[in-house]
Amino acid sequence: MGRFNRARAAQLTLPHFTCQTPLFMPVGTQGTIKGLTTQQLEEIGCQIILGNTYHLALRPTSELIDELGGLHKFMNWPRAMLTDSGGFQMVSLLHLADITEKGVTFQSPVDGKPMLLTPEESIQIQNRIGADIIMALDDVVRTTITGPRIEEAMYRTLRWIDRCIAAHKRPHEQNLFGIVQGGLDPVLRDICVRGLVDRNLPGYAIGGLAGGEDKDSFWRVVAQCTASLPEDKPRYVMGVGYPLDIVVCSALGADMYDCVYPTRTARFGTALIPEGVLKLKHQVMADDTRPIDPTCDCMVCRNYTRAYIHCLVTKYAMGSQLLSYHNLYYMMKFPQGDVPQWVCNAMEVAGIDISSCCAPFTTRNTVFSDEISSLKPQNSCKNPSAT
Repeated sequence: MGRFNRARAAQLTLPHFTCQTPLFMPVGTQGTIKGLTTQQLEEIGCQIILGNTYHLALRPTSELIDELGGLHKFMNWPRAMLTDSGGFQMVSLLHLADITEKGVTFQSPVDGKPMLLTPEESIQIQNRIGADIIMALDDVVRTTITGPRIEEAMYRTLRWIDRCIAAHKRPHEQNLFGIVQGGLDPVLRDICVRGLVDRNLPGYAIGGLAGGEDKDSFWRVVAQCTASLPEDKPRYVMGVGYPLDIVVCSALGADMYDCVYPTRTARFGTALIPEGVLKLKHQVMADDTRPIDPTCDCMVCRNYTRAYIHCLVTKYAMGSQLLSYHNLYYMMKFPQGDVPQWVCNAMEVAGIDISSCCAPFTTRNTVFSDEISSLKPQNSCKNPSAT
C-alpha cells in the first residue's frame, strides 16, 4: 500500500477484476451506464460499475438475471461490479416507503403494488445478481434531519447487518460491506463504526452523506470514520461524485466513491473541466471551435469541437453520449484548480500543506491544484481483505 499521511493507494483484488484505488464508480442503475457501451467504459479506464438492487429487482428482475448467468454476463461487463442494497430509496422515494424493523415497504413505481424489502431479501436479490461487492441494507436518514430518528436509524442499521450476514449465501464469491450511519453526530458515528468493525466485514462504507449538509460537517464525518476503520479494508464514501470532494476524501483516507453526477450532468448538456463546469447548450458555444477541455486527451476532446457538441445537445442523444464519455474520463483522473477554505481545513487534518494554493474560491465546483494532483502514491500492494 502506498501512503502519503492519511491518503493511500492500494490494490483491491475482486473476483472479476483487480482494481487500483482510489477509484470512482459510475452508476449503472439498471445494468447500463446511459449512453455508453461496456467497451467504452473499459476504454475510459472504469474498474467498477454500480448497479441498483431496487431497480434491478423490479426490471428485469433478479431471477431473470440469475437465470441468464448473473449481471456481468447479462450486460457483457468483464470487470468488477458493486450493487447497493436498495436502502437509498428510503430517502429518494420516501413518499413511497414505510420503514419498520422488519424492513422497508415500497410502493412499486411500476405497478403501484407494495414491495417489502427486508435485509434478507436485499441480500438474496444481490446474491442472484452476482456483483463482486454487495451492500448491507441500512436505515438511511438525510443528514439534514435531527433528533431521535438519527439514533434510531443507526442502531437499526447495526441490527440489520447481523440479518444481512446471516442471509449471505455466497460469502466466498461476494464481499459484503457494512454501512456506517449516525448522521452528523460524532458519538453515534463512533458507535456504528465500532459495531461494524466488530463484525469483521470485508469492507466498510460511510453512508448518509452528500445529502445537503455543509462541507465542513461533511469532511469531518469522513475524517472521523476513516481514522477508525481498519487499515487493511477498503473504505467507500457513498454518493460522492464532485471531483473536489473525491480528492478531499482520498486525502483523508477513503478509497471508493460513486455518484450519478458526471453522467446526469452530461444529459443536461454540461461538461466537467478543470475550471468547473461548461454548459454546452449556451449559445456562446455555437461557434466555439475549441475542444471541451484542451488539456484532456479523451476521444471526445481529440475529435470534436464545442460547437459540434452544442449542435448535438440541443437536438440529438449523441450529444449527451459524448459528454458522458468525457465526464467519466475526467472522473478517472485527479483534476486541478483552486481550492476553497473548507478544503484547506480538511487538508490540515489530513496532514497535507496546501496553504500556498488556498486562493479565494471563485468558480463553482472548481477542483484541485498541481500540489494536490501529484499526491497519489505510486506503490501499491494487494488488499487481502476483498477476495
